[in-house]
Amino acid sequence: MEIKVLGPGCPKCHKTEEIVNEAVIESGVQADIKKITDAMEIAKHGVFGTPAVVIDGDVKCVGKIPKKEEVLIWLKK
Repeated sequence: MEIKVLGPGCPKCHKTEEIVNEAVIESGVQADIKKITDAMEIAKHGVFGTPAVVIDGDVKCVGKIPKKEEVLIWLKK
């Protein structure tokens, strides 16, 4: 599984990355987590608000910090 946390490095982006890491550890899922800060790379995903989370190419949330419970649900699918 490939997870991308998209954002320029703001506090909300760091919090999102922290929540995603916690959820991956808690779920036991094997995942490669990447932090994408480049604006052009973020735009390639069709994302124009941050933070955003992309799992296996599917944009799961944009412009908000997800709850860990949400991330755990995304990881199960």
